[in-house]
Amino acid sequence: MGRKQAYTESELLDITKKLVLEHGYEGFNLQLLSRHLPGARSTIYQYFANKEEIVAACMKRLIATVIEKASAVDETNAMRALEELLGIYVEESKLHQLLGDAQKINPNQSAAANRDLDFVEQAHATLKVQLTRLFQKAQQEECLREDIPLPVLIGAFFNLINTPNMMNVPSSQWSKLLFRMWTGGAQR
Repeated sequence: MGRKQAYTESELLDITKKLVLEHGYEGFNLQLLSRHLPGARSTIYQYFANKEEIVAACMKRLIATVIEKASAVDETNAMRALEELLGIYVEESKLHQLLGDAQKINPNQSAAANRDLDFVEQAHATLKVQLTRLFQKAQQEECLREDIPLPVLIGAFFNLINTPNMMNVPSSQWSKLLFRMWTGGAQR
């Protein structure tokens, strides 16, 4: 009998992210996950107790990556910082799709899932504060129109993330193109 293959928690979360994005939270289950992993299904339980824990940990890991990158942004120049943040958000464009399923997780099923969901909520609030601060600073510096309410500016900015990249350019180039279009508009 051959040795069973093992996988790391990171590999488990990578595959979880892929499957939740493909099948949605409702379509994701441990049986589906185990079909995409080497080794026995029971190995999953060495890391997580249930579906809720796995998905919440996946969300936490993804938003923690975004928080780490966003907190490293130099905010001295608000517009440059907004452009850099858009690059981060475009690079991690699946974050909002994945986080859309957060309310479907029953936090009563697992204390670990509940802690991870709390982290996700706090991290989301931190990102919102940073973004609002930068938009306000850009308006004060007269880099953005003041006659357009802040929620409209932020909403349009976030909708850029969902713009399909039909040209299949690298995300760094794509985010720069989107930012240029957002700041300059399409008008000649």
